[in-house]
Amino acid sequence: MSAFSRAIENSAEFRGVENSIRKGFLPQGVLGLTPVQKAHIVSALTESLEKKALIVVPDDATAVRLCDDLTSFGRNVLHYPARSFSFWTTDGQSYEYEQKRIKALRRMLDGKCDIVVASAEAAISYTVPPEILRQKSVLLKRGEEIPLENILMSLNAAGYKRVDAVEGVGQFSCRGGIVDFFSPDDDEPVRIELWGDTVDTMCRFDVQSQRRTVNIDEILIAPSKEIIIDNPDELAEKIQNFAKSVRGKKADTIKEKLYADIDRLKSGVSVGSADKYLPLCYSPATIFDYAEGYLFFAFETSGIKEKINSSQKLLLEDIKSGIEDGTLCKGLDKFTLNFAEFVGKYEEFKATYVDNFARGSFDTPVKSLTTFNGGTLPIWNGRLDVLMEDIKPVLTKDSTVVVFSGTEKSAKNLAETLTDEEIPSVYFPLIPAEFPKGAVSVLPGSLTSGFSFPREKLYIFTYSKVYQSKTRRKNTGFKAKDTIHSLDELKRGDYIVHSVHGIGIFDGVTQLEANKIIKDYIKIKYAKSDVLYVPVTQLDLVSKYIGPHEDDGKALKLNRLGGADWEKSKSKVRSAVKDMADQLIKLYSQRMHTEGYAFSPDIDMQLDFERRFEFEETGDQLRSIDEIKNDMEKPYPMDRLLCGDVGFGKTEVALRAVFKCIADGKQCAILVPTTILALQHYQTIMKRFDGFPIEAEMLSRFRTPTQRAKIIKGINSGFIDIIVGTHSLIAKNVKFKDLGLLIVDEEQRFGVAQKEKIKEKFPGVDVLTLSATPIPRTLNMAMSGIRDMSVIEEAPSDRFPVQTYVVEHNLPLLCEAMEKELRRGGQVYFLHNRVETIDGVANSIKEFLPDARIAVAHGKMNEEQLSDIWRDLMNGEIDILVCTTIIETGVDVPNANTLIIEDADKLGLAQLHQLRGRVGRSARRASAYLTYKRDKNLSEVAYKRLQAIREYTEFGSGFKIAMRDLEIRGAGNLLGAQQHGHLAAVGYDMYMKLLSEAISDEKGEAPKKQRECLIDLQINAHIPDKYISALSQRLTVYRRIADVRTFEDAEDVRDELRDRFGDIPPSVEGLIEVSLCRNTASALGIYEIGQRGDTIALYCDEINASLVLDISSVLRGRVSVTSKGKMSINIKKLPEQNSLDTLKEIFEAVEACRK
Repeated sequence: MSAFSRAIENSAEFRGVENSIRKGFLPQGVLGLTPVQKAHIVSALTESLEKKALIVVPDDATAVRLCDDLTSFGRNVLHYPARSFSFWTTDGQSYEYEQKRIKALRRMLDGKCDIVVASAEAAISYTVPPEILRQKSVLLKRGEEIPLENILMSLNAAGYKRVDAVEGVGQFSCRGGIVDFFSPDDDEPVRIELWGDTVDTMCRFDVQSQRRTVNIDEILIAPSKEIIIDNPDELAEKIQNFAKSVRGKKADTIKEKLYADIDRLKSGVSVGSADKYLPLCYSPATIFDYAEGYLFFAFETSGIKEKINSSQKLLLEDIKSGIEDGTLCKGLDKFTLNFAEFVGKYEEFKATYVDNFARGSFDTPVKSLTTFNGGTLPIWNGRLDVLMEDIKPVLTKDSTVVVFSGTEKSAKNLAETLTDEEIPSVYFPLIPAEFPKGAVSVLPGSLTSGFSFPREKLYIFTYSKVYQSKTRRKNTGFKAKDTIHSLDELKRGDYIVHSVHGIGIFDGVTQLEANKIIKDYIKIKYAKSDVLYVPVTQLDLVSKYIGPHEDDGKALKLNRLGGADWEKSKSKVRSAVKDMADQLIKLYSQRMHTEGYAFSPDIDMQLDFERRFEFEETGDQLRSIDEIKNDMEKPYPMDRLLCGDVGFGKTEVALRAVFKCIADGKQCAILVPTTILALQHYQTIMKRFDGFPIEAEMLSRFRTPTQRAKIIKGINSGFIDIIVGTHSLIAKNVKFKDLGLLIVDEEQRFGVAQKEKIKEKFPGVDVLTLSATPIPRTLNMAMSGIRDMSVIEEAPSDRFPVQTYVVEHNLPLLCEAMEKELRRGGQVYFLHNRVETIDGVANSIKEFLPDARIAVAHGKMNEEQLSDIWRDLMNGEIDILVCTTIIETGVDVPNANTLIIEDADKLGLAQLHQLRGRVGRSARRASAYLTYKRDKNLSEVAYKRLQAIREYTEFGSGFKIAMRDLEIRGAGNLLGAQQHGHLAAVGYDMYMKLLSEAISDEKGEAPKKQRECLIDLQINAHIPDKYISALSQRLTVYRRIADVRTFEDAEDVRDELRDRFGDIPPSVEGLIEVSLCRNTASALGIYEIGQRGDTIALYCDEINASLVLDISSVLRGRVSVTSKGKMSINIKKLPEQNSLDTLKEIFEAVEACRK
């Protein structure tokens, strides 16, 4: 038993509850416990009775908090969330919640959990019966015999989707004898390799790098969704038999829809909605079918009853409209238990009702009633004096006092500090077997609140953290520099840039055969029907064109092979970037030599302020905070850009810098583009700085002229510490007494001229700019040395994924989804991206939903109108906002939880993700409907885009998505209009390359330019289709090989290839060797290596006599020189040698002579 269970085991009330369970005096009632005490008591009961428990609570938000508390008490807990039933045809939806449910059910079957917590709605919804879940799960063990086909059949039968590379749950891929898959039952994907029919190796691997991590001995393939159609013919037959029994007025419509689904199943196409066939697929089963032998607890039974009734009401509305349009009918209309059936489970499973207060009666008669006498303790806000005041009165020689102190570091520090203050304390990194009496036990972690059992002299204090999910996603660490060279998204017809020949059109990868030697080439079409074949060994000279083109209504001019226009474009851009580099270096050195203010190191009050942050910081937030503080402590002005997705905690990072500034007696200004954003920041500051001696104000049109005059006077006199405002902050009459820090939010919304004006006005002030634009779009300025940059890529852990649907546009159906949101008291964003027709759309919605309060917002409105709309939306005075993509840069509206996007196929992936980030900003579940025009054939790109956004339902995948999209919007704002034209001329890659070269030149650290060497030998150097079948992956690997420069690089690539694709074929080995030789040849001044018959020719601009001598001294009698025309050193190969061996022999000879 853990120390927490021992601390309560002698309580008379606890023993009474325990005895009732042992003797079967159930159902029983338990009263008087706070939410965290309920977690403590249940945790102790499961330990002392050595039983598992199922707890039902009113809703999912309560379930998540309870799971966190139970985990803090050392229990292995699983959350079983509710799922949404979707009865209408969609082209796909995300299965995140179903996968969480399957994980919980699978662990219950395997006995791998202590406690399962389900919301009321989850507990009543039907699911896959235990015997079918067992049957559809396959256990694979290392060393067992199983044919590859059987593994692939099992994955297909379990509902997995085949992809090129596994990136999410429910996917699998197969390459030769290597199978990768990601089971819902697991936290990481698994790779198995077969030797014949034997499972030879089995290990986990990292999603981002696709490289193996740890070896394992067995893995379970669990189903990836709840309704598995592994035998379409069988289901078609069931539907056919069911259709025969359909009677009534709408029988014809119903049968028509049923027969349409039968045809789809028979032709191998999945049905639009599998959910509606749940009653035909399985006999009814719920989580209770998995909970045999479990203790059953119902928390807050009145709340459970209310939630079941309201969720039933909502579901019945859906079923009613399904019956009206013939989608559902009698026999396909029961998907959950009703309340009376649920009450039957109370009796059957002998429930223990745990309520805060006594009410008239429980839902069934109880055989015993126990009332605990406990209390709540105030949440500790991080201040030591406050904690000591709370601890001293209760710390006696026979009392047990425990403090949860947040992080491990703060727990260690607290234990030491308390000991220094002569309060006996012990730090425990893990929960001990027993807590010492008469001393304070300090643990890392947190609870939702503190509590006490005074009679048992047990007092538990906790640090103030809002609940957070303990299973934090590992930061996948996508970096912009990786995205830019990404060729894996190249499709035929894409624009492509060759660094020597310019912009052309990618026309696929072609295999050409010469002298029985097969090689892969990239085919590029240029102007005037010119075609260039680029050997894949030179893939590093090629990059995807990123920049404005036909998507923006502008055709892109192709270059001519051998024409001078590409060199002209490059030299124009080169001179432009030289000026820019010059300017940047000047700015940079000017900044270094401008006298700034070096802020003092953090004071105690700063630590106190940081401890009061109610969420747990992500790793990226902590790193960014450190980078900013270090800059502030330097004697020259800071100029740092902080980038991160919407809602990733940039504001908190900025506020810590604000506190540091004020702590040194200086003022801080926060400049924002809109009045409504100013209001939101001001409210956040007032809440966050509550209790600290600071003066904060807001300067915007929400203030009267009298108030404005008073505020400006306060700024000028130094009375106001923090001022938030729009551009009126830069007005001439605002003269700060002692400005220390300027924060510019949504930097991309300010023009270049405005930014320059700001910098001129405050030359020695530290500047922190915030931008929500995902990284690949903010030209990676850190790379070009423009300014320092901090990036937040990790999502906060307490946000629910957004349930995403991809559907054909159908207004009545979408209005139904909106009505559903309004019924639960939420708000809706309806995105229609054309200003001319937006009012018409709002009127059409009004016809369907006459009672809804509908407003319109778009970019042609002035700022005053938009501010009023945002304010009404925040205050809940608007139900549905019909708007354009203007909401991307809007404010937080936690109550808006449904988003509908028209023509989603026309939006970029990064933009779709950014828009979806506008919902799901509270503990409520959100839905996003991505719609496209009816009967419209989606282009392959648009289809892939919608697929990807549906799969990446997790937050924090903004960067993964931005990687997929590689879009650069807004590049112009960032560089200024003039630079934007240059970027369009050469594409992003080449632009950044030229800019970084120019900057190196200006800094006087220009690298010696090497000419790239072209190698064209008669050797098999290509990646066979059999080895890597997916073109996108082949291109990525070609690129990886082309980037090989050293022996270490080559070994790393070989490791990765063996790991991901199996043994390396000779033709791929040849590619790696050629890449290594290219580098050596370039260093020796050789720009091309060719083969004429059995002679290898090394071409150079001038014949290097010492090089000729070095080669001749080893390869006697085989060397000749061509000194006229195209100069070359020629080496005869031996009859038994292949060309690559001869080349290696040449370079080994040179190396030997030069040692």
